[in-house]
Amino acid sequence: MIAVDSVKKDSIRSHYQLGTLFYRLLWGPHIHHGLWSDNETANETSAYQAQCQLTDTLADLAEVTSADRVVDIGCGMGGSAIRLARLRGCDVTGVTLSSVQRHWAAFSSRIKRLAGRTRFLADDAEGVVFQRNSFDVVWSVECTEHLFDKPQFIDRAARWLRPGGRMAICVWFEGEDTSRSGHRRQCEEVCERFVCPSLATRADYVNWMIHSGLQIRHNVDWTDRVARTWEICKRRVRRSGVRHLARVLDREQVDFIDGFDALLGAYQSGAMQYGAIVAEKPSVADAA
Repeated sequence: MIAVDSVKKDSIRSHYQLGTLFYRLLWGPHIHHGLWSDNETANETSAYQAQCQLTDTLADLAEVTSADRVVDIGCGMGGSAIRLARLRGCDVTGVTLSSVQRHWAAFSSRIKRLAGRTRFLADDAEGVVFQRNSFDVVWSVECTEHLFDKPQFIDRAARWLRPGGRMAICVWFEGEDTSRSGHRRQCEEVCERFVCPSLATRADYVNWMIHSGLQIRHNVDWTDRVARTWEICKRRVRRSGVRHLARVLDREQVDFIDGFDALLGAYQSGAMQYGAIVAEKPSVADAA
């Protein structure tokens, strides 16, 4: 696992308090990668559909249904939570470190008449408290990169699951081949620009889940299908002039915008990977 000391909790919160505007301008309501099929082109009109496709594909892997209670850790502006509630009919609790994002998500949910099936909390994923066996699905898309104690979070989240419940996560992974030239440098640059205290490998996450009593159901590599996200973002930055706005508001947002090449390069070199893991908590019968 690659870790950096420069990233602090306050810098992560500040990034999303101010950065929400830039995410919305550059990318849309879903603060996560798009997922394209191999034969799709990365044109501008397909970006939103690709983001929805990532949410829908993960939901299919996790078999989310209308009977499920879901907690979305790192819910951002509520894009995935609202989509799950609208299309799957499930009950969703979203958790975000940013009060700005919480208000944005709650407002969006009310506008779409889904306030009865969604609620949003401004809380720290590493400190939020839920009772054991509270949820059928723990959902987290591109949030665990920002956590300081990843194995402890996985262990706590596994306890929130009811027997038969599923943990469904999408993650920026450290690449498995750590011997590549420039591997550490590329990963550390991404951590610093995107306020990630550490990056862990796919094997790390699998081991943490198994240690927490979960059984791996799906473990998929989507690196090649999501990397074009950053090609589109780069084009939008050049066209929109949003970098000039970032320079006025906050220097760290400029570092974030200028980091698109770093993340794309890390995917292309293999220093980083992107994928999804779905794990299941054994039912009472299975455990017996």
